[in-house]
Amino acid sequence: MTQKQANLILATVSMGWGTSYIFMKICADSMSPMTMVAFRFGIAFFVMIALFSKRIFPIDLKTLKYSMVTGLLLLGIFISLSYGMKTTTASTAGFLTSTTVILVPILQALIYRKWPSTMISVGVIIVAIGLALLTIGDDFALATGSLYCLAAAVFYALHIIVTNRFIKNVDPLKLGVYQLGFAALFSAIIGIFVFGDLSLPHNGLDWFAILGLALICSAYGFVMQPIAQKHTTPEVTGFIFALEPIFAAIFAAIFLHENIGLQGYAGALLVLAGVIAASLKSEKKEDETISQPVMKIKKQTI
Repeated sequence: MTQKQANLILATVSMGWGTSYIFMKICADSMSPMTMVAFRFGIAFFVMIALFSKRIFPIDLKTLKYSMVTGLLLLGIFISLSYGMKTTTASTAGFLTSTTVILVPILQALIYRKWPSTMISVGVIIVAIGLALLTIGDDFALATGSLYCLAAAVFYALHIIVTNRFIKNVDPLKLGVYQLGFAALFSAIIGIFVFGDLSLPHNGLDWFAILGLALICSAYGFVMQPIAQKHTTPEVTGFIFALEPIFAAIFAAIFLHENIGLQGYAGALLVLAGVIAASLKSEKKEDETISQPVMKIKKQTI
């Protein structure tokens, strides 16, 4: 798989994830966050087991350990988002979560002590301005729901970076599938033993939303992500995923009739411009983009 092909797959993943805000908004008022997360990842896990049973067995201890870590990060992402969606629009939640695009290169720079390329740095600045237009109101205040969405962005960035490290040592498909199972398991345990609240979805619309989250956003998205991410860089992955809120805003306008206003749309255009700017000259020869981080990773303990 070439880096261009990997980036295209990640773009389709980003589009699929753009629908997740619609589905989560549907479930927000009728389902507990733990129930939503447990069912979406549980269904996705068993679907992927059925589809790829010959490729994901046998399973080794290292893959299970890594899958447990990424599964915990998935849990953090979507529990935070679920609480955030209760008091924010689907469009706003999507753009807040896309602050991942800024966090990934910053965290990468801290880890490897090397600032990103000029084009990526320019992209970060443009995206930051766009996100400010999208998320900061006239009183410069952020609601509680917005803070939950920003917390999700932190978990999201960590998930991208950790996944990039783990897929150098284990099968990306196995990692992608088993992380779904661990996310479902952890949310079910917390839902039952901590909150005492884990029940079936109440109606057909809730089931429709859960199946959309499970099949489109989880089974496809979080399994294809590590497979494609192996052939590109975490910085580029983060920027491609910044397209997610663009798709979320489009779907929210169509299906939920949300309008984020002139300032919001201006911010959305800046986010898109930042993604394009960062991606124009970010592609390098595969040996440079893939092998160089591997050499650095081998010198560190995980």
